[in-house]
Amino acid sequence: MSSAPPSDAPSSDALPTPEPARHLVRRGRIGVVLAVVLVALIVCGWIPGVAGTIGAVLLPWLAIPLVLCLILAVWSARRSIVVLLVPTLLWAAAMVPAMPGVGSDAQGDPMVVVAQNVRAESGTAADSARAAVDEGAGVIALTELDADSRAAAQSVLDADYPYRYEVGTEGIWSRYPLGAGEPLSLGLGWKRAARVTVQAPAGDVSLYLVHAASVRLGKQEGRDEMLSQVADVIAADRSERVLVVGDFNAASTDPALRPLRAAADWVRPTGISPRFTWPASAPVARIDHVFTRGLDVASSTSFRAGSSDHLATRTVLDTGA
Repeated sequence: MSSAPPSDAPSSDALPTPEPARHLVRRGRIGVVLAVVLVALIVCGWIPGVAGTIGAVLLPWLAIPLVLCLILAVWSARRSIVVLLVPTLLWAAAMVPAMPGVGSDAQGDPMVVVAQNVRAESGTAADSARAAVDEGAGVIALTELDADSRAAAQSVLDADYPYRYEVGTEGIWSRYPLGAGEPLSLGLGWKRAARVTVQAPAGDVSLYLVHAASVRLGKQEGRDEMLSQVADVIAADRSERVLVVGDFNAASTDPALRPLRAAADWVRPTGISPRFTWPASAPVARIDHVFTRGLDVASSTSFRAGSSDHLATRTVLDTGA
C-alpha cells in the first residue's frame, strides 16, 4: 500500500525552468529582437528619399549582424529559427541587384573606359590622368575639374588623347574621334553632365558623363531630380550603343537609381568584391557607377588613382572589332 506524498513536497508544475533552457529562451528573444531591427533597416532601403539613401549604404554591411543572427538561430530554441531566417532572406533579395558579376575575356580590340571624380582642389588630377593611361584607357572621363586640375589633366593627356570634350567641371579625353556633344543641366541651374558621341571602331557609342548633385542630411532633392532626368534622357536616346559613367552620389541599391536601371543595364563589378568606391581611404559604398545599353561588358573594376576621395572605375567593353 503506497503512502501519500508529504504535503510539503514541491509540485512538478512549480519546478523552476532549468538554467540551460532559460539561456535558450533568452537567446531566442534576443535573436527575434535583432531580426525585427534588421528587417526594419532592410525595408528602409526600399523607401524613396532619405531612408532609402541611408538604407542603401547600410545594406551590404548588414551582413555582419546577419551572421550573428544566424548564430543565434542555431543556439536558440528551434521555434525562433524561422523568424531569424526572415531578415537573411530579405537581405539576399535586396542585395541581388548589387551582387558582383563574372568577368569575361574581351574579343578583338576592347574599348577601355576609365572614369573618376578627381575631387576639386585635390591637386592630383595629373596623377589620376597618368593612372588612367597606365590602365590602358581609350576613353578617360573626369568630373569635378577646377581650372588648375583641368590644366594638369590636359598636360598629361592631350598629346596621346587628341580628342577632347569639356563642359563645366566635366572632361572627356579620347583616343577615338568624338562626334557631336552637348551639355546637360538635368534640372539644375548649372551643367553637371555631358553627352558626346565616341566614334569607336565597332560603331558609335553615345557616352554620358554624370556628376550628380551631392547629398546632404535631409537635402537630396537636387540629386534625385538629376538622376530622374538623366534616366528620362537615356530612355529617349535612340542610339544603338549607350554608355553612362560618373559619380552618381547614390549607393548601388538606392531607390533613386531605379529609373536609370530601367533605362539601361547597371554594370555589375566583376570578381568577388563589391568594388566600393567611396571614400577612397576606406571605401564603404559604391557611388560611382557604369550603365550600358547595347554593349557587352568584359569586366568592371575600381582602382586608386591620385589622391581623390573617389576610386576610379575601369570598364572594359567588348566591341567585337
